[in-house]
Amino acid sequence: MDDLLSEFITETSESLMVLDSELVKFEQDPNDTEILSNIFRLMHTIKGTCGFLGLPRLEKVAHAGENVLGKFREGTLEVTPQAVTLILHAIDTIKELLQILEDTETEPDGDDQELIDQLNAMAEGRSIEEAAPAPVAEAPAPVAEAAPAAPSGPITNENGFPVAAELLAEVEQAVAEGVKAPSQNEIEAQMQAEMEAEKASEPAPAPAPVEATPPAPAAQVPAAPKEEPKKPAPAEAKKPAGGAKESVANQTIRVNVELLENLMTLVSELVLTRNQLLQMVRGSDDSVFKVPLQRLSHITSDLQEGVMKTRMQPIGNAWAKLPRIVRDLAVESGKKIDLQMIGAETELDRQVLELIKDPLTHMVRNSADHGLEMPDERVAIGKPQVGTVTLNAFHEGGHIIIEITDDGKGLNTDRIKAKIVESGLATETDLEAMSDQQIHQFIFRAGFSTAQKVTSVSGRGVGMDVVRTNIEKIGGTIELKSIEGKGSTFTIKIPLTLAIVSALVVECSGERFAIPQISVLELVRTSSASDNAIEMINDAPVLRLRNRLLPLVSLHDHLKLDDYKKDLANDELFIVVTQVGTYQFGIIVDRVFDTEEIVVKPVAPILRHISLFSGNTILGDGSVIMILDPNGIAATTGEVAMGGSQEAQNTTVATRTDGETTSILIFRAGGEELKAVPLALVARLEEVDVTKIEYSGTNPVVQYRGQLMPLIPIDTGHEWKEEGRQPVLVFTDKDHSMGLVVDEIVDIVEDHLNIELASERDGFVGSAVISGKATDLIDAGYYLTKAFPDWFGRPETATAYGDETSSGPRVLLVDDSPFFRNLLTPILSVAGYTVTTAEGAKKALELRSAGAVYDAIVSDIEMPDMNGFEFAEAVRSDTRWNDIPMVALSSHATEADFERGREVGFNDYCAKFDRDALLQTLAETLAVQ
Repeated sequence: MDDLLSEFITETSESLMVLDSELVKFEQDPNDTEILSNIFRLMHTIKGTCGFLGLPRLEKVAHAGENVLGKFREGTLEVTPQAVTLILHAIDTIKELLQILEDTETEPDGDDQELIDQLNAMAEGRSIEEAAPAPVAEAPAPVAEAAPAAPSGPITNENGFPVAAELLAEVEQAVAEGVKAPSQNEIEAQMQAEMEAEKASEPAPAPAPVEATPPAPAAQVPAAPKEEPKKPAPAEAKKPAGGAKESVANQTIRVNVELLENLMTLVSELVLTRNQLLQMVRGSDDSVFKVPLQRLSHITSDLQEGVMKTRMQPIGNAWAKLPRIVRDLAVESGKKIDLQMIGAETELDRQVLELIKDPLTHMVRNSADHGLEMPDERVAIGKPQVGTVTLNAFHEGGHIIIEITDDGKGLNTDRIKAKIVESGLATETDLEAMSDQQIHQFIFRAGFSTAQKVTSVSGRGVGMDVVRTNIEKIGGTIELKSIEGKGSTFTIKIPLTLAIVSALVVECSGERFAIPQISVLELVRTSSASDNAIEMINDAPVLRLRNRLLPLVSLHDHLKLDDYKKDLANDELFIVVTQVGTYQFGIIVDRVFDTEEIVVKPVAPILRHISLFSGNTILGDGSVIMILDPNGIAATTGEVAMGGSQEAQNTTVATRTDGETTSILIFRAGGEELKAVPLALVARLEEVDVTKIEYSGTNPVVQYRGQLMPLIPIDTGHEWKEEGRQPVLVFTDKDHSMGLVVDEIVDIVEDHLNIELASERDGFVGSAVISGKATDLIDAGYYLTKAFPDWFGRPETATAYGDETSSGPRVLLVDDSPFFRNLLTPILSVAGYTVTTAEGAKKALELRSAGAVYDAIVSDIEMPDMNGFEFAEAVRSDTRWNDIPMVALSSHATEADFERGREVGFNDYCAKFDRDALLQTLAETLAVQ
């Protein structure tokens, strides 16, 4: 059965039961207006719902009953036993029709006109007998015409009206079966209707119309619904052999919300007790309680899940008023708006549902008002007149994801910038260093609005900050992605429930805390002896995680804990990698325990002003610990308001199409001029204690991970400190490590690496504009060979760059960047390849025209004039080079890139900065040939 129909039957059955009892009470006390209002409301609801679902027969009966109740309410109709009986008759009829509807899933044919006429007559102040009056004056004429047609003569009553023998027989049978016999007026009304139908038809013998239309019981005696007890017979055939079929109305019950809340509280306490018992037997493997406790744990989990389900409601309940809001907004603004709602059946805790209703409403209004253009504007730029706002909800990883998307104009970045500067939130210089996504985050600031005029919807600077605050209060996050001219997408991530959540228990400075698992991405162990070590940039701790730097937050410092603080650089620590919106950061802790299902208790009033806590809980050992709020921790770093995460920047730059971008480390050495090196080439950032610097001859070295590491200053006139710490960029390859001595590490940025001015200075590739400032790019290979002359292979066996006389496989390296040509050439040469370089695809094709032949081609993808894909197509289209294996290099090594590379002719694809992968791929590609 359709869910909507099932719910209708359930609710209507409940309403009819209430109507039965309420009508009896009302009959005893007709002056009780409260009972009458409730009766009228229930009948009105039944009528309206029937109309909505397209059930006209039920709707007509309910409407007629509502008319009588309306007269009661107006005081124009006296409440008599006869009137109450008639309404109860209407309720019984609705019940029987409802039963048939449940059994057959279809409203039965026929009508209830006699009952409806009686109800209408009662409402109009007429007697029931006058509901279908017989025209006495005109009756003799049709009788006189009809009488001769019957050979044996019709049976008549005392008024001269004919009574069909078949009708009398049916009445006698009904009386014999215990069914209430129709009244004289009912019989006369039925015969009158038959006579008029006969008169309108062609002339025929009198008995013929009776034989052609034998009347059905329901239509013949509408005022006696008991004549239809046999109609549900087909439904009885569906009943299972084991017993009677259970009614839909009996399959559900209504429970007070307060009762569910109390039940959830009891289950929460049961979970805590379960945790305590498990803690008690955790240390003893042979405990006799172990097996029953495991069983108790499973039962508790099942009970918890069952109670949680009773609190679940479809998110569509929070969307119910949105179509009306959008419709009114469209009329007011003159826009054409199509609201699409996907995933309305997605369920979440009713407490969470109540808390997100207002934020969702505001965001949909905001998308329609701010985001969508006027119809004529949309047509002018090639969009359809009707703008679309889409709501999409779905489950993902124990959370609810809600997306609000519009196909409008997107955020106006320039206008936001102007408003930021005008409001004094940031300077123009600050904005120049920000990505568009970082700038867009300012719309979540309190009082921030770019609306040019104040309307009933927007322009007061109140809204998005409240939206984010309300979402974060329930442990959720909100992300924003906007493309100017295309539209915007807000993504809300919220927990399924707030009562019991999964959390990671950690320890810092002897204190334990819980971190909601919804915000935890991964755990990383760090130490000075591991590949993952904490580094410092401008006295701020960072962690290099998969070729990017992750900002770190010290829980010890943030909470001002008194216990011993560990050495970040040397002690073993744990990093809880956390995400809030698009901002990722790590929380430094001393120990990590296990994940537990914890019961969230509200923060005590004395601690509510501390934004770092979202609640507290009781652990299995009975101790009370605080629940950390990642949103509050991130806010204290000042990053959430700016949206300044490396991940956000990566997402932004990945959408650019005007050239290649990469992560670049900016530093100073030997002066105020900025210098840079690709971050991927730097293994670690270290600060060396200058008192530990030793000398090998005249060369400074330091003991680093069990080996001596040469320290090479960029500035030949570098003056060594006598005390303190010296910033060093560590380059590592296999068993070689070199420390490049710098004065200051400035920043890490994501930008284009376009060399605009070549350099003839040793150790420099050239100059480029990075983050809006002139920056010198260093030649890392130059300094590497100063530390170890054999860094790229022993001098006596190393192949000269581009030495065509070498006997190794001939490789053509095509890359428009001189830096990468200079960087990769020695690597390939040391591996035994004869390397020829070309500064672009066109130069490479010129070599083909000159008759050059190679064993393999290694080509960059992101190149001006002709990119790598176009170059590969050109190579494969000519017989001279079409058999040469090709390897693609790119910083965007996604599966889509791989697939396209294969289509155009590349044999393999690897990331640009993965030198080992390049060498392995090249060797495997040549081995196949």
